[in-house]
Amino acid sequence: MKQYFNKSVEESTQDLDVNITQGLSTKDVEARKAKFGENALQGGKEKSMLEMALEQLKDFLVIILVVAAVVSIALGEALEGVVILAIVVLNTILGVYQENKASNALKALKEMASPHAKVLRNGKIEEIASKDVVPGDVVILDAGDYIPADLRLIESVNLKIDEAALTGESVPVEKDSSVILDDEASLGDRINSAYMGTVITYGRGRGLITNIGMETQMGNIANMLNTSTDEATPLQRKLDSLGKTLGIICIAICIIIFGIGWMRGDNMFDSFMNAVALAVAAIPEGLTVVVTVVLAMGMQKMVKVNAIIKRLSAVETLGSTTVICSDKTGTLTQNKMTIQKMYNGSEIFDVTGTGYSPEGNIVDEEGTIRNEDVARTLDIIVLCNDAKFNSSEESIIGDPTEGAMVVAAFKAGIDKDAIDAKYPRVQEIPFDSTRKLMSTVHDVDGKTLMYTKGAPDELLRRCDFVEISGEVIELSDEKREEILSVNQQFAENALRVIGAAYREVDDIHVSFDDEKHLVFTGLVGMIDPPREEAKDAIDVCKHAGIQVKMITGDHKITATAIGRQLGIVGDNAVAVEGREIDEMDDAQLREVVKTVNVFARVSPEHKVRLVDAVRDNGNIVAMTGDGVNDAPSLKHADIGVAMGITGTDVSKEAADMILTDDNFASIVNAVSEGRTIYSNIRKVVGFLLSCNIGEILVIFLAMIFGLPAPLVPIQLLAINLITDAFPAFALGMEKAEEGVMDQQPRDPNESIVDPVMRNSVIVQSIFLALGTLTSFLYGLYVHDSIEVAQTSAFLTIVLGELLRAYSARSEHVSIFKMNIFENSYLNKSVLVSVIFVFAAVFIPFMQPIFSTTTLQFDELAVAVVFAIIPLIGGEFAKRFAK
Repeated sequence: MKQYFNKSVEESTQDLDVNITQGLSTKDVEARKAKFGENALQGGKEKSMLEMALEQLKDFLVIILVVAAVVSIALGEALEGVVILAIVVLNTILGVYQENKASNALKALKEMASPHAKVLRNGKIEEIASKDVVPGDVVILDAGDYIPADLRLIESVNLKIDEAALTGESVPVEKDSSVILDDEASLGDRINSAYMGTVITYGRGRGLITNIGMETQMGNIANMLNTSTDEATPLQRKLDSLGKTLGIICIAICIIIFGIGWMRGDNMFDSFMNAVALAVAAIPEGLTVVVTVVLAMGMQKMVKVNAIIKRLSAVETLGSTTVICSDKTGTLTQNKMTIQKMYNGSEIFDVTGTGYSPEGNIVDEEGTIRNEDVARTLDIIVLCNDAKFNSSEESIIGDPTEGAMVVAAFKAGIDKDAIDAKYPRVQEIPFDSTRKLMSTVHDVDGKTLMYTKGAPDELLRRCDFVEISGEVIELSDEKREEILSVNQQFAENALRVIGAAYREVDDIHVSFDDEKHLVFTGLVGMIDPPREEAKDAIDVCKHAGIQVKMITGDHKITATAIGRQLGIVGDNAVAVEGREIDEMDDAQLREVVKTVNVFARVSPEHKVRLVDAVRDNGNIVAMTGDGVNDAPSLKHADIGVAMGITGTDVSKEAADMILTDDNFASIVNAVSEGRTIYSNIRKVVGFLLSCNIGEILVIFLAMIFGLPAPLVPIQLLAINLITDAFPAFALGMEKAEEGVMDQQPRDPNESIVDPVMRNSVIVQSIFLALGTLTSFLYGLYVHDSIEVAQTSAFLTIVLGELLRAYSARSEHVSIFKMNIFENSYLNKSVLVSVIFVFAAVFIPFMQPIFSTTTLQFDELAVAVVFAIIPLIGGEFAKRFAK
């Protein structure tokens, strides 16, 4: 896109070939429309439902399941095949449903564009649809208007534009059309330009359209949204890897079993069916559905900590977060300008209270209330002010800077409505960006006084006197230096400083020339203060091994000061600005993000580069934001977090999670929930794997020793889908274990089945197989019945897995140190599974379906006793798996 902020108005009009007094002609408009097209944002190609469904079916584990189902049906085992296919279909539907709810960010971005624009064409002002503006159009700008496209200002009168959504700037930007900027000026510093989607809050002006549609800054963001892709989350990658491993093991076992049968001269069909039985045993059919449901339940839990999760897998991703990149305004800060310091010409005072709360006072170093000592300054900044304050709702209407002044005065007992009525405004000289002052004239106790507020350096040039303790004295050079020194002190602490002064005038008809011989009364210093709870949340992050980085469009000094107050950086830390990022290549930036935690004056492209650099260092990144400018980086992060209250629709659609209270502390609470959910998913995976491997060992060992199959395929399927799956669901609902936020983040590259889990699964599988085979052998040799033996094995393995589920509630804590029956979901799941297995064994019409037979008392007792062995194995594994 061509830039004009570094050109003069004359150069811009010449380059765009337009007469700014007449505007474009109808002929010019048609020609440019044909050349440049419509002023609209374009979307990327959307996936069809069929493409989404086929993507779900690419999963290796799903392919194995489909093959197993087809083979089962082909061999006459229709029930097993249909059940397996039903699982595949259910999983595909869930996956497509989630993806179909994907980002509508571009749609929201389009809706942000201005619906209408006032343009000068053929010498006349016309109102047209914003989509019809073309480069070279002269646009008329008034307060309340949205900017229809990117433009170079050619006239500005007290013009202020709210660019928070685009740049993150916390206060409206004062614009000046006469300025020519250097080529390196960052987006937030381009005071001679305006950008699509931003809104005029004050003043008026005219602008020359320079870029439209996808060539605008907003179009640049739309393009980044189109090109960014949703990458697999850590959990998805780990489950995919696990699925491939299980699939390969499954195929290998089938080949080995079929080969053993062939070498022994067994019936080929029986050998093949045994191989299919093992395939069914090897694959945890319920795993994908259980994990999906556990994540869905996690979404519901997140709502309680003010977090709405849009993407299922984002629940777990939160738990593995190693770096949180946070926007400043509104997330770490309150987005409510607050006066914190006052100076009355001789002393500095603190102003207590934060935000728009009416609670607070003006106090000295000892904490003594000194409201009267700054009364004159407060009168001036309230009367020379257009903002309104609603103390009951703690809200303001008007400019945030002026709102902060009205709130500070209210704390000292000065109500704006009351003082306006007492000392009515009879004249005013509006603020403008050249003189940086605003003056109003009032009748005050029979005198006509002009109250002036504005930039301290400009104000002091017009002051000849200073009022101290009610006495007006001449402003000496020493006092002037003292005032400037206090101003510098405030500014170095990132405070925005406003000065106050007054004079008596002879006539209400004042002009710029009357803004001289003023009496200086004081300074006020304000800032958008940090959220009180954000500092505590950042401390929690430090304990949890999570780095916090602030990425903002605001100024370097402000960002560093807030970062220092929050504990993000130390006293001697430095921030990096956007223009410095431009000078770095990707390798240099990757090194910088390892040590720097505050980045200021950044553009949307910078934010994306920063997120990518942090991720390239092997981190799992959560990125927060509320503006349009944040949307691309929200998409690039492992988990994008948007603000629910102040966030734009664009950021909400691009994000994976929305905070309903815009509070950084809620992210940390959500991370804690995410860690708990991941821990529970580990319990589920460990439990299901040990069940499946135990089943494999039972059948494999039986075949090696020439025994009949202890379990038939339908029994294995029933175990996997009912008696394993229900307790697994319940394990996914476990409460957080103690100290979950005192642990370091897990290695993002570490397999979900780490060495500890692998050893634990092996130990538990051996104990499960041992108990089941012993029960099987008792039925086979004592009662000389294959039906009794298989039924005993079926009952033992089911009861063994149900008992072991109680041990699986923690990977580390012994069952004897737990409140065993605390998980009500598990109690209900075990009860349902016990009823099912006894029904399958003792109800006559279910016996043919599950190949069972009624057991005698001794057979039943043996099955129950040997079911305790897997529980012992579970506890043994906790102690020795490490």
